[in-house]
Amino acid sequence: MEGGSTEGGLGVVVERLRKGMASGVLSFPLTGFRRDGSLDLDGFRAYLDAQIATGPGAVFPACGTGEFFSLDEDEYRQVVSAAVEVAGGRVPVVAGTGYGWAQAVRFARIAEEAGADALLVLPHYLVAAPQDGLVAQLEQIAVRTRLPLIAYQRGQVAFGVEALRRIARIPNVIGLKDGHSDLDRLQRLTLAAPEGFLFFNGAATAEVQARAYAAVGVPAYSSAVHAFAPEIAAAFFAALRDGDTGTADKLLRDFYVPLVELRDRVPGYAVSLIKAAARLRGRPVGPVRAPLTDPSAADLGDLEKLLATGLDLVGAAL
Repeated sequence: MEGGSTEGGLGVVVERLRKGMASGVLSFPLTGFRRDGSLDLDGFRAYLDAQIATGPGAVFPACGTGEFFSLDEDEYRQVVSAAVEVAGGRVPVVAGTGYGWAQAVRFARIAEEAGADALLVLPHYLVAAPQDGLVAQLEQIAVRTRLPLIAYQRGQVAFGVEALRRIARIPNVIGLKDGHSDLDRLQRLTLAAPEGFLFFNGAATAEVQARAYAAVGVPAYSSAVHAFAPEIAAAFFAALRDGDTGTADKLLRDFYVPLVELRDRVPGYAVSLIKAAARLRGRPVGPVRAPLTDPSAADLGDLEKLLATGLDLVGAAL
């Protein structure tokens, strides 16, 4: 077993993730498919190796941006195994898992066998649930895997303060990814959490809200832009780190905010637009799988112009 949780314990994984969050964005790689919809594992390996070379703090394969929801168990095994192999210990590998807890455990065991360092527990399927149920969902997964877990609150999952305290007491729950952008609630959660509990900003196009999150004590964030333009993602991260307000504002005004406006045109563009942008850069990621659809020709044209603008801002080539 190569996963960090079995060799060095939870503390090793937490420390690696903490250092990664301080040194770069968290990368959510795209899963490569061929034109016929089949898994392109060679393309995925080449793409991920190039992504890791740009210095992200950690990689999160087979999560939302990686179309976890469209992968069967065998494909999931191949993707996570390839990610662990390609990463080669350079960065932590946090695989996605989800649906109901019983199915999430099946994916968790696959990820554990593949050597993943930790798991991101995606929101459960379909139903709304009370706080006790949200806690129980994590408890059921946690007792059935040795891997550390990061809870993801988004959609129908939103933890209150008492629920946060309870999940933080689960031995292998190490952090929370927030996708709600309710900063009042998030501030209360960070104040209630034990020392060392990890938080990161998981809002869609997280850079737009990065400064607001940092103000409540959550400076780390995931970056969908890193999936297709790591040069832009790195430049923005550096601007925030160095207090370069002028560069950060220009990137927000001329690239990130227009990207959000383009993303919001069609449901599912939070993934399919990102994948289209990667293809524009020549990355071997292929199309999206249903129920997502690739961008229209008009939207693709707007995306290409916006991508060129962003790359020009950081002095990179299309």
